Amino acid sequence: MVTQQERRTDPYPLTWEIPLAILGGSLLALVLGAHVGRGLANLAAGAGWRWPTTAQLFRSAIDVIQGDAGAGLSSVDPLAEPDALLAWVLAVELVVMATYLFLTWLCLRRWGPTRTLGVATVDEARQLLGRQRLFAARRVIRPDLYGRKAKR
Repeated sequence: MVTQQERRTDPYPLTWEIPLAILGGSLLALVLGAHVGRGLANLAAGAGWRWPTTAQLFRSAIDVIQGDAGAGLSSVDPLAEPDALLAWVLAVELVVMATYLFLTWLCLRRWGPTRTLGVATVDEARQLLGRQRLFAARRVIRPDLYGRKAKR
């Protein structure tokens, strides 16, 4: 027999596809960040902006992190020095990680377990009720601020 609670829950099970997509997207962002950092380092060294071929994208990422500014590229001169390369790659990867933290914060705020359910935003309440009606109902909406015993 199916209980009332079982009928109310979300029937979509938690599966491996979403975490795998997040992991794959994270890996791709880190690899692309390494190549963007290498491109900026070579651009600053005067070699111009270069991008590896699709076949070399993942293969050359480890070499770039190890300090090889020409990994996966056709001949490029002058190449960035290993220290400058690592500094550029680190800077870009920090931006990538900060972006991931911000996006995680936004997603958890919107869909996470601590989200506020069933509450209209301030703009939605103003649009629906109007300012005069909100002012008239302020004691009901926020009794902690406008109730009879509220401290001002």
